[in-house]
Amino acid sequence: MQSATRLTLLLCAAWTAALLYGEMGAYWEAHLSCSWPSASSSSPSLNNHVKIAVIADPQLMDSTSLGLPASSIVLQAVEFFTDLNMRRSFQSVILPFKPDVILFLGDHFDGGPYMSDEEWQESLFRFKHIFSMSGQRTNPHVPVYYLSGNHDIGYSAFHSPKVISRYEKEFGPRNYHFLSGEVDFVVVDAQTLDGGAKQSKERSSTWEFIKTLSSGNESNPRVLLTHIPLYRPNNTPCGPHRSSPVINQRIYNAPMDQGIRYQNYLSKETSDLLLRLLKPTLVLSGHDHDQCTVVHSTTFGPVTEHTLGTISWQQGNLYPSFMLLSAGPKLSPNSTDFGQEVLTNLCFLPKQTHIYIWYIFQFVITVLLLVFWPKNGLSSLPCMNKFVSFMRSVGTELVSRTKEKDDEEDGEFEMVWDAEGSMHLVKKAVARSPSTNSDSRTTGRGNVVARTTARKHQSEPDSSVLVEMGSETAQEDSGKLPRPSKWNIRKVLQRLFRVVQSIVVIAALNVPLYMMLLFNDWIDR
Repeated sequence: MQSATRLTLLLCAAWTAALLYGEMGAYWEAHLSCSWPSASSSSPSLNNHVKIAVIADPQLMDSTSLGLPASSIVLQAVEFFTDLNMRRSFQSVILPFKPDVILFLGDHFDGGPYMSDEEWQESLFRFKHIFSMSGQRTNPHVPVYYLSGNHDIGYSAFHSPKVISRYEKEFGPRNYHFLSGEVDFVVVDAQTLDGGAKQSKERSSTWEFIKTLSSGNESNPRVLLTHIPLYRPNNTPCGPHRSSPVINQRIYNAPMDQGIRYQNYLSKETSDLLLRLLKPTLVLSGHDHDQCTVVHSTTFGPVTEHTLGTISWQQGNLYPSFMLLSAGPKLSPNSTDFGQEVLTNLCFLPKQTHIYIWYIFQFVITVLLLVFWPKNGLSSLPCMNKFVSFMRSVGTELVSRTKEKDDEEDGEFEMVWDAEGSMHLVKKAVARSPSTNSDSRTTGRGNVVARTTARKHQSEPDSSVLVEMGSETAQEDSGKLPRPSKWNIRKVLQRLFRVVQSIVVIAALNVPLYMMLLFNDWIDR
């Protein structure tokens, strides 16, 4: 019983440690493992830089994600745990870096073009709750900039004035630019660049915006922000941070030239024209849900593009991430080294899928230990008894050898000279008291001794009597013992009761802790 109690307490401690790490410690570790990008010795201090946190593809799940109705309990549970993970990542990992600007690279929702107004408003409420900055005491009014994604407004073949209107009403225009530090960030609606008829209003307005910027002031370095990545040849390496296979180009067009239904990258012509008109020093994109870094060759020099992975663990990436970007002032009025003015660092978030897999694995191990743990602990196992006996024999042998050595050291020696005059040390003989014969013992006064044969006759009982008594006792005991089947059933029920009892104790201590951790991160303070 004591062994089962100790096992239950040990499992309680193991579950407490697992929950504290999985629900809290993993996020602290993710925050401590990343930092703002460091400037080189020739660049100014990062205190003069504008610090920007970049997030891609939250893609909040809804009824279009799993094909389940909005009232489904399964869908609501998946939405809750996915939203909770992103909220923790934002509140516990990203916001503690105290960014000056927050930038979203599109796909805020999953079924944006297909949701009704009521469901869209509900998803918008969830989005604002997840990425709330009410707890940011130092600067609760951090500027936030948004890009439109294909899951927000759809591709050109699915563009709806109603969908675009409700998106722009909440998140602002789809094409704009803003200045942070001395860096100009250009936001374009990539969904309209390739698709749709050439006389399409959305496509025309996007290209007009780009051409207007191309003829403007180019003294500041530019960062191009596009949800859909620029073109790259098939099987182009994506760098060491990618965890999934490279996705090659796919473009699906709607019939009768009504626009694009899906595309992985922008077309080569569109990408080359964008780079030539805007001349960016850096390109940031999303859409791919996994990390990818490529370098584009242009007439004005190489341009690096960072495709960010999704922040959500439910969007096919086991290693969700975000980016810390520093946009700094110019090194000098005539400087052309823009690389030191835009510094980036890719940061990874906790591997939530691995954490849930560990919970399942630990639960299985817990049940197996409770079911198969010996009643009297490991000491009751035959192999454990053999091991203990072996260790005891080894210890006894070592002690006996030490004792013999001590006896030899404690003995007395005398010096003896031989005929040639050489001296020898000889151990003195120790007089031993004569041992008494074990076969003879005194039984009375004087010298009367009971011999062995006589004692044998005196003490040995009648064998026939012993056999008869033993058989009667065995018959009586056999009548009292339960049947083997009933005995086994009783043992199984006792073990099952012990397992259930231990699980109840473990749950009683850890479920309240888990609920407290969940709602502590979910409730706005």
